[in-house]
Amino acid sequence: MQYEIRVDGHMSEPLISAFPELEHVVISHESVLYGPVLDEAHLYGLLARFQSLGLHVVELRRLPE
Repeated sequence: MQYEIRVDGHMSEPLISAFPELEHVVISHESVLYGPVLDEAHLYGLLARFQSLGLHVVELRRLPE
């Protein structure tokens, strides 16, 4: 499964490096991370990582395959 996760603001390189399994781009005032998510546990782990780093997820969506 491929997911896209949009985060409010521009993420610094150290923050981006906390998500080595995801690619990223910056669009306007959001950082967009995308890539494979293995299962539900992996997804919840990613969301917990965003939260622990103080990042505000504004959108999460599964991409068509």
